[in-house]
Amino acid sequence: MKKRRILVIDDEKAIRQTLSEILTDEGYAVTSVESGEEGLRRLKEENFDLAFLDVWLRDRDGLSILEAADGRLQEVPVVMISGHANAPMLQLRQEISRVAPTDARVLITGENGTGKELVARSIHRLSARADSPLVEVNCAAIPEELIESELFGHVRGSFTGATEDRRGKFEEADGATLFLDEVGDMSARTQSKVLRALQEGRFTRVGGSRAISSDVRVLSATNKNLAEEIRRGAFREDLFFRLAVVTLSVPALRERREDIAPLARHFLMQFSARFGRRPKSVSPAAIEALESYRWPGNVRELKNLIERLMILCAAEEIRREDLPAEIRDAELAAAPPADAPLRDAREDFERRYILASLKRHRGNVTRTAEALNVERSNLYRKLKSYGIEVERELVGAARRLAA
Repeated sequence: MKKRRILVIDDEKAIRQTLSEILTDEGYAVTSVESGEEGLRRLKEENFDLAFLDVWLRDRDGLSILEAADGRLQEVPVVMISGHANAPMLQLRQEISRVAPTDARVLITGENGTGKELVARSIHRLSARADSPLVEVNCAAIPEELIESELFGHVRGSFTGATEDRRGKFEEADGATLFLDEVGDMSARTQSKVLRALQEGRFTRVGGSRAISSDVRVLSATNKNLAEEIRRGAFREDLFFRLAVVTLSVPALRERREDIAPLARHFLMQFSARFGRRPKSVSPAAIEALESYRWPGNVRELKNLIERLMILCAAEEIRREDLPAEIRDAELAAAPPADAPLRDAREDFERRYILASLKRHRGNVTRTAEALNVERSNLYRKLKSYGIEVERELVGAARRLAA
């Protein structure tokens, strides 16, 4: 019997490998490609019974591929997959795509663990400097007495232990991109030297006298409120304006709870590929608990949890009881206090009830309104008053084969 053919289009190697292994084990013939253009060509020229298509690819987005291959989709059902959601992250992704091709300096702000370094890498990858390295410096991890040498290099004998000339990161990043992580932790002296290097496009090594020019694009990131740091006199305002030609804000995970389930599944696939295991599933009750937790450590905390569960959970499905107590009990902790005003408690319950119904109906407002027995216009007003943004459903789980 001829094997049914499946096409996997995803730019993440771990996802391609995991899907290919699982589907091959199930008896399918799998073809996997990493670029949208190659996937589109395969869809048009070859016969497949099903296609898995990533919503976001490096060379183009999955929806444009759907449009370009429309004539073939009456014959080939497509399942859209993504590790990214369409809430605040869509806006961030659009901002990245607009600023990346320029040479503008970008300041990336956000709490620890939100993925600021991933934003920097995305900007570099989509820039004209992508063939050159992304040179990274963690300003908080280097002692103050060494940070200038790390950034600008030094000459032999300039200080104890300087046994030879050494290039700094500004020099290494000539023609490339320099990422200054945790830039808010730089000392006043270092800030002054960085400002001068950005203003003049040149610098001197520690202990040296020769000016060195460097064509470097600077990306920086911080978890601090630099406006407050400027008011306290801890950060130079003129340096802030040099670094923040464009400012991108990475939202905390608690501000984009709709990302939690896709991210959890993404990390499960990632770790299953790394550990050579079959991916685990997550029960609806466990997903509900994950979405109720505030995630003070943001995406990094979620990733660490999923790795731990992938290692320690023996079952094929991660259940609510497998989660740490602070996450299992998060929903109770999120409820209004017992002495909250009745109106606040009622509004909190109504908001949760609407969100639960929206989830059951996959964000379809019309079906949600019917289920709740309210006018759609009334439901829209409530959504607006509660600050609920309904994500437009991009594509269903799959299109059925044409009869």
